[in-house]
Amino acid sequence: MTRGHGSAAEIRAGLDHPVIDSDGHLIEFLPAVMSYLVEVAGQQAATRYGEWMRQNYAPTPERQRDERIMKLPFWTLPTKNTRDRATAGLPALLSERMEELGFDFSVLFPTMGLGACEVDDDELRPALCRAFNRYNAELLAEHSGRLTGAAVIPMHTPAEAIAELDFVVRELNMKVVMPATYVRRPVPAAERRGAGRLGEWHDTYGLDSDHDYDPVWRKCLDLGVNPIFHTGTLGVGTRRSLSSYVHNHLGHFAAAGEATCRALFLGGVTRRFPELRFAFLEGGVAWGCRLYADLVGHFKTRSRPALESCDPARVDRDLFEDLYRRHASRMLRDRVAGPAFQDPQVAATERREDQLDEWRSCGIETAEDVRTRFVESFYFGCEADDPLTGWAYASTMNPLGARLRTLFGSDIGHFDVPDMAQVLVEAWEPVEDEKISAGDFRDFVFENPVRFWTATNPGFFRGTSVESAVEAFLPRQPSCAPPSTPS
Repeated sequence: MTRGHGSAAEIRAGLDHPVIDSDGHLIEFLPAVMSYLVEVAGQQAATRYGEWMRQNYAPTPERQRDERIMKLPFWTLPTKNTRDRATAGLPALLSERMEELGFDFSVLFPTMGLGACEVDDDELRPALCRAFNRYNAELLAEHSGRLTGAAVIPMHTPAEAIAELDFVVRELNMKVVMPATYVRRPVPAAERRGAGRLGEWHDTYGLDSDHDYDPVWRKCLDLGVNPIFHTGTLGVGTRRSLSSYVHNHLGHFAAAGEATCRALFLGGVTRRFPELRFAFLEGGVAWGCRLYADLVGHFKTRSRPALESCDPARVDRDLFEDLYRRHASRMLRDRVAGPAFQDPQVAATERREDQLDEWRSCGIETAEDVRTRFVESFYFGCEADDPLTGWAYASTMNPLGARLRTLFGSDIGHFDVPDMAQVLVEAWEPVEDEKISAGDFRDFVFENPVRFWTATNPGFFRGTSVESAVEAFLPRQPSCAPPSTPS
């Protein structure tokens, strides 16, 4: 099909709504970040970070193979388009180019800072996160009308998360927070046997954590910020190829988001904090559609009432013995002595009523409850070239007619965007190809971002280039007023 628009600016000019980019990226000038780290924690912290970087990003070939360290990211930043490379690090230039790119407002996440919350040094990690947050806040302060930055929130303990949440919101006036999607923790038995990180599990907060993270979610609610996750799973599980970065990179953001989304839902976090919204960036929405469908299906077969069909006590043993006697092969009759009916699960596991209802924490009573809770609580970041974004709007395909909520993410600054000026053109192509409607596109780039960013902070867009459009869309909201002062 012949494209109807030649540029992002022309596409934007034809829209009756703004375009909100919920996932662009800053490329940091690391010497400046390191100067902040020295201010926060001293020169020794900067030295330790340099050593951590060498250990994790420059292992010897022998150590890489011996410890099965994945092939590390390489050539991940655009360079041939020098103007774009500079744009990703210089907010003044990005702000100047917003009309050319077709964007009205952008939320910018760090690049090197994405890994700050994964540092396993308990003293260095919070200091490093604070240094990146100060850098981003001060770099973007003069451009708040069009740009805002995301703060990195360490999550190894609720206390360190709450401390940084308070600091970035109250002291730095930041309004976007990015908690680590999960925390790698050692398995105690493996640690005792000297296995180290070869024996680890991933704490996704909602289920089975040794820590109570509800105070973190409560703090987010009090401060008027929604958690938005942007940590991947490079080097985790099957993503540890020594030779192929592509093998490791495929689907890694989706895998991380899916694990935490499952835990938040089944652990009852969305029930206890129904006002909060959680977003998962850069993994698309296809995994969200699959998880939603699986949750509905599992509720129908694994809810407490449905499990009655699997209760071993309900077997008619006389009938089973009769059927066995008449239909079992000679081999089975020769090899199975005693009563024919045996349930190894019953023999191995004591029946515990408190373990049978796995939906009790999330308070789900019907499949419709699954739909309501899932659709209202979760948002999914999709890039312009993702061919499966339309699945979110396929209400005839998604169980119970659901439409999932997508957030447009440009991913500018990273290797998959060789030309920033083509991002909106790619995002618009499914409309021209009649794969999604203009209304779906409006949801994608405007209405869903407004719903997400204003859910706990009606004043999120106050003083920005899109304030009047947001006010018109949310006429019943308190006119983009700032959130009430947290207690």
